[in-house]
Amino acid sequence: MEKATELPGLNCGLCGYRTCKEFAERLSIDPAQIKRCIPLSRDTVTQKPSGEHREGCNQQACAECGTKTEERPEAQKPWHDSLGREFEFYLEHFPEDPGPREVIIPHNPLLVRELDITVGDILIGRPLGMSCGCPITHCGKVMKVDKMTGVMVWCVTGPLQPRSEGYKDMGYYSAEAYEGLIKEARCEIKLGMRYHFQPRMCMLQWRHSGLVNYLNRTPEGLQVRLEGLMIC
Repeated sequence: MEKATELPGLNCGLCGYRTCKEFAERLSIDPAQIKRCIPLSRDTVTQKPSGEHREGCNQQACAECGTKTEERPEAQKPWHDSLGREFEFYLEHFPEDPGPREVIIPHNPLLVRELDITVGDILIGRPLGMSCGCPITHCGKVMKVDKMTGVMVWCVTGPLQPRSEGYKDMGYYSAEAYEGLIKEARCEIKLGMRYHFQPRMCMLQWRHSGLVNYLNRTPEGLQVRLEGLMIC
């Protein structure tokens, strides 16, 4: 029997199912549908003809295609994102939060009052331009809100909650800061330095860049705040 492919558990909904659990039930009937899981790397689900080396193999002799392997591609190495770019650490979310914590401001701050955004609301929006410029619509739960300035703190949670509970659409926004924990790093993290990092829950598994302007050692890991965010 063919070994089942492990799903990423992101509940992103890109496959057309609300959760990875629902999709897994479908896969038990029709395994070929695994191609609909976008977050899985391409070489996890794509087979090449026999005799042609399958991208991502890292054995001396690939058992699948029988081709000798020199070195696996950059994108498959540790501390590289899905595009093969190096980064210094993973950013994890706080254990008490439902997801990664962002400090954000809508491109029209008046929307905070016009939409009567309050703590606990579910929002959707997309970070635009120099503020990351991520092509994915973000969804999350409001944790703090300042109706005078429009600045909010929310936890990004994925599309399942907006689909089931409804949401308010703030349109484009700027991501001003990330706050989270560092549990794995390949170098010493210093205050005032800019680093490349990868948010652990990033659907695209892309490298980000940010300036560390707060550090605190906790039992769970190194607590950090990163500003001046970019995807680069």
